[in-house]
Amino acid sequence: MAQKPDETLLRADTFTNVPKVSRRTLTKEEREELAKQQAAETKEAEKLAKTASKGAIGRWWRRLQSGPNKISLGMAIVALGVVYGDIGTSPLYTAQTFLSGQGGIANTDREAVLGMLSLVFWSITLITTVKYVLIAMRIDNKGEGGIFALYSLIRRHGAWLAIPAMLGGAAFLADSVLTPAVSISSAVEGLKTLPPLEALFKENGNLTLMITVVIIVVLFSVQSRGTESIGRVFGSVVLVWFTFLAVVGAVNLSGDWSVLAALNPVYGVKFLFSPHNAAGIAVMGTVFLSTTGAEALYSDMGHVGRGNIYFTWPFIKVALVFNYFGQGAWILKNQNNPEYQHMEGLNPFFQMMDPNVRYVAVILSVTAGIIASQALITGAFTMVSEATGLNWMPHLQVRYPARTRGQLYIPVINWVLCVATLIVLGIFRDSEHISAAYGLALTITMITTTILLAVYMWYDRKRVLAVVFTIVFLAIQLMFFIASMAKFLHGGWFTMLLTLAILFIMYTWNEGTRLERAQRRHMMPKDFLPALDRLHGDFRIPYFADNIVYLTSDSDMRRLDTDIFFSIFADHPKRARAWWAVSVQTTDEPFTREYSVQNFGTSYLFRVRIRLGFKVSQSIPVYLHQIMHDLSDSGDLPQQKSVYPKVDADPEIGTIRYVLIHKDLMPESKISTRGAMSLQAKYAIRHVAGSPIKWFGLAPFNPLVEVQPLFISTRRPPRLKRVALRSRTPRVNDIVTVSKPEERPAAKPTAKNGGSGSTKAASAARDGSKTKPAGSAQKAAAAKDGAAKPAAADAKGGAKVDATKNDAVKVDDSAKLAKQ
Repeated sequence: MAQKPDETLLRADTFTNVPKVSRRTLTKEEREELAKQQAAETKEAEKLAKTASKGAIGRWWRRLQSGPNKISLGMAIVALGVVYGDIGTSPLYTAQTFLSGQGGIANTDREAVLGMLSLVFWSITLITTVKYVLIAMRIDNKGEGGIFALYSLIRRHGAWLAIPAMLGGAAFLADSVLTPAVSISSAVEGLKTLPPLEALFKENGNLTLMITVVIIVVLFSVQSRGTESIGRVFGSVVLVWFTFLAVVGAVNLSGDWSVLAALNPVYGVKFLFSPHNAAGIAVMGTVFLSTTGAEALYSDMGHVGRGNIYFTWPFIKVALVFNYFGQGAWILKNQNNPEYQHMEGLNPFFQMMDPNVRYVAVILSVTAGIIASQALITGAFTMVSEATGLNWMPHLQVRYPARTRGQLYIPVINWVLCVATLIVLGIFRDSEHISAAYGLALTITMITTTILLAVYMWYDRKRVLAVVFTIVFLAIQLMFFIASMAKFLHGGWFTMLLTLAILFIMYTWNEGTRLERAQRRHMMPKDFLPALDRLHGDFRIPYFADNIVYLTSDSDMRRLDTDIFFSIFADHPKRARAWWAVSVQTTDEPFTREYSVQNFGTSYLFRVRIRLGFKVSQSIPVYLHQIMHDLSDSGDLPQQKSVYPKVDADPEIGTIRYVLIHKDLMPESKISTRGAMSLQAKYAIRHVAGSPIKWFGLAPFNPLVEVQPLFISTRRPPRLKRVALRSRTPRVNDIVTVSKPEERPAAKPTAKNGGSGSTKAASAARDGSKTKPAGSAQKAAAAKDGAAKPAAADAKGGAKVDATKNDAVKVDDSAKLAKQ
């Protein structure tokens, strides 16, 4: 038999008629974790105080390690592993794609090389450094970045802003599917260049695909451990990777320092419109590959902190510039080398290295490809969480493996991304075909982010900056988009299909939620308390349960949702000892456990608001039992002890029945086709994505799910018109002949008369025409009574007998009977 909980998990809030504050608010494990955290913070504070005493440099370093831009060496390494993986793999294929678009190294002259390097350098500088690091990352929502966090800051300035925000978020999530596929597959394909493995890969054509699939499954399997543990491992590898990029690039750059002239943007502009540019405007699609991963810097800001990205980005950019310029110097040096002029798929990144160093490069590139996927996966988790907060996606289960809320894990999204990535591999099979679809979705995300940033600046009274920012960055990114549209027929259609599918989910969920909330009604205490008081004291109605608990999203403690009132009184009233309306809120603190109670001056209606930290399990039954015990001990809730034994239940608390209310659109609702489709799509998504039963831990308690009609401007149907019955009314001259039971001859029903009544009447008519005595007997009886008694043969007419003249009975034939 269950006992009263030995730990008080919630702390009562300062509300009216609430129990006393509990002494114990945390479990033993949580107290130990908080103690470790406090000890680490104390140790860090002592270290900073010691550092500040060492002069100006020490005070400067202390400022860097405190405040919103706090820098931590440990989290800086995490930032390397979580944020920069995608942009760090760009040197693997950017120069290779450029040479392929220009027709090979033989057709690439000095003007083309300097133009490409200039475009790459200034794209990284303007897009990544200026737009994202210096501008976008200063605009955060409680430390979180990304397009959804940005939208939440400006949503009050116009409903139309939801369109670019949804489109950009959908495109980013679609790109999160393609990035693991293209990064890992291209890195694994680098194993083919190693002489010991070359023959093995030739014999097994699917070996590359099989290795890629295994790596992707393992990568998604370890996401539940959190980005902090993953980032520390990956961070060390990425640090080695970028150092390797810088060293290899600097070695080749030292052979031809003249390529530094490409730092002049004039070279890039001239080459873009030069006849030497064989690819035309499409070369911007190649240049865009060098900036992939820039959006991840902004979306992953909440995982690692803004200060750590500020601290690490200069090193990342220098390493990238060294490597790109080193590849450019190698191209100029080997432009006329016959060994490379006809080499198919020439990759300057690997060719500029010593053959012995190339082994290290291939191994590191495979690892970097895996890490590149991590940046997009963590960004996808953040975006989905923010979309849920905006009511653009259903409420999914979220786990927080680390102490900070920014590091989260969403199981459903993790495995959906995994399956979608495997589907991409199954369709395209290698990186060459996947790259045809890669990049198009990310250009859409960058354009929409630019629009939202400009709106934020405009309403932040920086209107001149907003105009200049919009003109410059929209011009650059529209060129990227136009160049990427050339990939549409070669695989870009798949990216757009994914984007539209995710956009459909966001739009329908948001529109359906808006329509539902527009119909939500509330009742004040004076409206519902009299009816509840009568029902509570009506002993003619048996108890539905001792306690009926309704879960509601409305956190206002002064009112009650009308749907709850209808649920109590609809059909058979649900009488109970106590009714409960419970709402749950998630706070930004990890271990918050508190509740507020409003009883409206009664002992049978309780409005409860539970506030839980983002790391606390939302198992409502556990906390509600504690609340009931607290209210029972304080005298606010009457005793509910039963004289009968209760199996697997709390003996001091009566039976509890949880009720969840779902809405369903009624056919009579006056609603547009678009609105009806949005609601139906939302209900279908809700059925697939799960329900509050799971994340609130109600499944073992047999909750009741009620479906209530959702009426939206109900249309009145046309009125019905009453008409008279179509059967013929009997006339006075019609004679009804009724045979006595013993005298009535048996009649066989026919297909035409279809019933016993008409058959008997037709038979009687025949008998009357053939047998005279029967007619004389009837006439004598009529004369004796002093009046004639008419009779009709059947409802269809049939034979008629005129009792007044005593004529012979005239019988119609069967055809005439059928016609009448």
